[in-house]
Amino acid sequence: MAKATPAAAANLLTPDDHVLVLIDHQSQMAFPVRSIDVALLRTNTGLISKAADGFAVPTILTSVAMASFSGPLFPEITEVFPDAPVIDRTTMNAWEDASFIARVNEVGRQKLVLAGLWTSVCIVGPVLSALEQGFPVYVITDACGDVSDEAHERAVQRMLQAGAQALTSLQYLLELQRDWARGATYDLVTGIARSNAGGYGIGIQYAKSMFGAQEGH
Repeated sequence: MAKATPAAAANLLTPDDHVLVLIDHQSQMAFPVRSIDVALLRTNTGLISKAADGFAVPTILTSVAMASFSGPLFPEITEVFPDAPVIDRTTMNAWEDASFIARVNEVGRQKLVLAGLWTSVCIVGPVLSALEQGFPVYVITDACGDVSDEAHERAVQRMLQAGAQALTSLQYLLELQRDWARGATYDLVTGIARSNAGGYGIGIQYAKSMFGAQEGH
């Protein structure tokens, strides 16, 4: 008979067990996106960028044909990581790019958390490839987008069937915190929530003003 113990599941993310990979959040790639409002996509991408930076999660930035076609990365990324190198590829599947793989191996973390454009092409490719090579893979679905709801949903379904785990941008932030008694990152998390998490952020601000930093939820 199972016995409950106060311990987190092993597949919950922690700041020191994964790398965040942001793939092709570029202007031209975002232009035809219809599965999510582009403003919300940018807000969510900024949220996870701030979360990774604040919790010191290694983050890999990659683009496709930046100079010739797809344009610059979202400012929500470059403002958080102004000096980070960007791996520019020709391959749609980042997992087929030697420079990208070298960076993954250099970071050396087994869990991969991915987000980017488009879900059905540049996210599906590395997710399926990484899973096949034994990496646990997570996809932040609301920091991804595609040219239609159908394309995004079928891509997410395909990745989940292959063994990936899905989560949202706010879920990612709160999973890294997971305990409001962790005072060192309390202001970081509530600050990100206020600026990037919509109604939840407003609730955080209200709770903090009413009950004080250590009692907010």
